[in-house]
Amino acid sequence: MSTENTEIQEYTLTVFCENKTGLLARIVAVITRRHYNIESLTASPSSTEGIFRFTIMVRVTEEQVRKLAKQIDKQIDVLKVFYYTNDEIIYQEIALYKIPIKVFYNSKVIENVVRKHNARVLAIEEEYIVIEKTGHQADTEALLDAFKDFGIYEFVRSGRVAIVKPMERLNNYLKSLEQEYVSKN
Repeated sequence: MSTENTEIQEYTLTVFCENKTGLLARIVAVITRRHYNIESLTASPSSTEGIFRFTIMVRVTEEQVRKLAKQIDKQIDVLKVFYYTNDEIIYQEIALYKIPIKVFYNSKVIENVVRKHNARVLAIEEEYIVIEKTGHQADTEALLDAFKDFGIYEFVRSGRVAIVKPMERLNNYLKSLEQEYVSKN
């Protein structure tokens, strides 16, 4: 009798790799070839010089994410792949909302909405205001829903950025990568 979790849930894959042209396309192909949807994807340098980091959020089973991680790990230029559940990471997204400036005229309602959602005004232009909200997807969508009543010109949300809670596994791996990097150069 298997105790493996067959429930579909959010997993965050952290891919440490070299910054090589075409690598992201190959990683995306590994995921989409299996008909899994990428819910969010971000790319950035890591804390270790010369190492790049992709953060990919997918909704799959534990067995599926384990197989995905193994397949991605086999890609040339991929150094290591880890996967985490939401309770193993601290994560955020950022959202920007462009709303008409006229909704601010003679009304404290929109100001109260911005305060209630702990958002901030990022830019004020002649025709619109840009509001910024950092939080989880549910938080940014709740503010989007609130703004829909007043009119919204534009909305954009970043992919997930995440920091891992269990540090030992990641720190040991990054130290070994750094030692390899130093010994090669």
